[in-house]
Order: sequence, then C-alpha cells, then structure tokens
Amino acid sequence: MSRSSGAAHAPSPFRQPKAVWAVAFACVISFMGIGLVDPILPSLSGQLDASHAEVELLFTSYLVVTAIAMLVTGWVSSRIGAKKTLIAGLVLIVAFAALAGASSGIWGIVGFRAGWGLGNALFIATSLAVIVGSASGGFAGAIVLYETALGLGIATGPLVGGLLGTVSWRGPFFGVSVLMLVALVATVVLLEPTPVPEHRASLAEPIRALRHRALATTSGVGLLYNWGFFTMLGYAPFLMGGLDPIALGGVFFGWGLLVALFAVFGAPWCKERFGTARTLYAALVGIAVLLAAIGLFDTVPAVVIVAVILSGIVVGLNNTLVTTAVMSISPVPRPTASATYGFVRFIGGGLAPLAAGLLAGALGASVPFLIAAVVVLAGAALLATIHGPLQDADADSVREGASQERADAEAAVREVPGLPAESVIAEDALQHDRR
Repeated sequence: MSRSSGAAHAPSPFRQPKAVWAVAFACVISFMGIGLVDPILPSLSGQLDASHAEVELLFTSYLVVTAIAMLVTGWVSSRIGAKKTLIAGLVLIVAFAALAGASSGIWGIVGFRAGWGLGNALFIATSLAVIVGSASGGFAGAIVLYETALGLGIATGPLVGGLLGTVSWRGPFFGVSVLMLVALVATVVLLEPTPVPEHRASLAEPIRALRHRALATTSGVGLLYNWGFFTMLGYAPFLMGGLDPIALGGVFFGWGLLVALFAVFGAPWCKERFGTARTLYAALVGIAVLLAAIGLFDTVPAVVIVAVILSGIVVGLNNTLVTTAVMSISPVPRPTASATYGFVRFIGGGLAPLAAGLLAGALGASVPFLIAAVVVLAGAALLATIHGPLQDADADSVREGASQERADAEAAVREVPGLPAESVIAEDALQHDRR
C-alpha cells in the first residue's frame, strides 16, 4: 500500500472496527472448511469401513447443497437483513459441524455436511458485504482483509485438519464447531444490527440471469474448471502413499499457501501484464497438465504430491480471474451474478469427487484425472468464445467510472442506508479490479 500526505491516507486492513475483525475471523474458519477433510479422507475410509466413493460424498453433499443454497441467499438476506443472515449461517455451521463429529457412520457425516453447506452458503454470500458495510477508515483495507482471510482459511484448513485428525477423525469437525462458536459470539456482540434492504430479491433472479450469454458461458467455464479442481482436491489424498493426517495436512498447506499468494498478488499482476483472457488460458492449461501428470503417474506418490502443491499456483490465478470475469462481463447486478456463478460452479465441484471415486473403483485411479484434464481443456475452449468481451472488460476496468461499476455501486447505495454514494462507487471499482 502506498502512503499519501494530507487528508488522504491509504486504507489499512489494521485500522478497522472490532466488528470487521470478528467477521474476518469467521471468514477464516469458514474457508477452512473447504480443505479441512482432505487429510482425514483415508482415515475415514479405513476406520468407518467406507469405500472411496462414499467418502467422496463428504465433498458432494457439502458443495451441491452450497450450490443450491446460493440461489436463495439473496432472497433471505433481502428479507431479514445481512447480520441475521450471517448469524443464521454461523449457527448452522456450528451445529452441523458438531453433529458430523458426533456421527457414528459415514452416511451421518455426509448428511450433516449437507447442512454445513447450507450454513456456509448463507455466510459466504453475506460476509463480504457485511465487512465492507461495517468498515471505517478505508474500505480498501476491508477488501484486503477479506482476501487475506480467504487465503488464510484455504491454507490452514488442511493443516488444522491434519493436526486434529491425528487425535481422531472427529477432531477436525469438533474443532471447526468450537472455532465457529467463538466467531458466532463475536459477531453477535460486536456487529451492529443491519437494516433490511428496501429491495426484495426474487428466487428466480439467479436462474433468469443465465439467459445472458456472457454470464452463462463464464459460469460454464467455472463448472468445468471446478470439475478438475475438486477431482484433485477430493481424490489425490488416496494416491499419496499412505501419508498420515499430519503429512497430508502439510502437503495441502503448501498447496493452500500458493493458492493464497497467487490469488491475492499473482492474479492482479498477471492481469495487468497479460490480460484476463491470456492468463486464464495459461492457468487452465496448467491445471490440465498437472491433472494429466497425476493420471499418468498415479502410482508414483512423489509426482502426485508435487503436482498437487504446484497446482496451487494456477488454482490461485484461476479462482481470482474467473470471478473477475464473471463480475466484469455480466450484464446483471453483481450479487445476482455471484449467486448464479456460485450455483453453476459448485454443482461441478460437488459432482466431481463422487464421479472420481466411482470411476477409480471401476476403471482405475488414473481415469478420473485424465478425464478431468480433458474437461478443464474444454473449459479453456469455451472461454475462447468470449475472448472479445473479456478484452473489452479489461479495457473498461482501467477507465474511470465504467458504466457497469457505477450501476452496481448505485444499487449498493440503495441497499446500504447511510453509506455515502461516493464511497460505495469508489470502492466498487476498487473491488472489481482486485477480484
């Protein structure tokens, strides 16, 4: 961050109210849930006498429910307000994570992970808006804080899962429940009540948004990419030579660290120098190559481990820039675009691990990874059909007061009473560039 003299000061993520820190802490714990179960997948399979396909349902139930719930988060928050939506999501995560830890069989865990996914959707869809709306002394700092929380959660989730998993496979679930309970109490106490928005979103808005070609195409790319990503995340632990939970946690911690670094720092740098489209082509091809390497050398644990860790680079780039593309070229308000994109991409992420388990059991472990590599390449080909709009969006992002950004910002002003229009408009443009 650069410093300026006089009245204008560079926003700092360390000059925020306690409410912002409370929600940011909850974000870290929530994002930990993405990779938390990775290190204990082999343990769960062995101790609960579950097949690989059954264990993969931990991802499927969580992500498919998250996807479907994305369609209703706007409807809920527009009727009860952001704080109540946030609290509802946190309560569900606390309850269902604890119930998953107390389960006696794989099917109980799968069911409770679905409830966890519902809470996660309500929380994730609302947390960024709450952080920005509660920030003071610089909204840019709040955005940096959110992105940092996301990165820390993705990186530390597998590590915490590995450490607690050495005690028991129940440890990671109870651990998240306790940490989220702390976050829930902090949010209730520190976050001021938020008003109910004047505009009430309809349930059909995210589905109707798919009529727009640019959004439908970009969401399709997200689905195909997530198929490859969650094939790797969900099934690769079974190919790492019987590593214990701590070692598996270390592998995915290295992966998550690269995801965080390249999502926050690498993606903006690459976008500025090479453009969104070219960077995404390279990232998608890179993911496909790494998936193919795992498929071709599935019996060589060292290759699998190195490929998984290196994938953090291209996953970080892709996560940020595909989201940027969705928000840049979608002709609908960003909350609607985000819900639509989340619904489509998490469907792919949820079905891929289950398919990997079934395919590996029937045809061999290399097959799901080779299929995933082809699927991701298909995503790159699909992305090429909107190359022009992506280039136009890059050009618009450097012009002050782009129409889409200003329209979204003016809509946000109506949703956040008391927030100066100029602040929201400026922050909307900043958020667009960073994502």
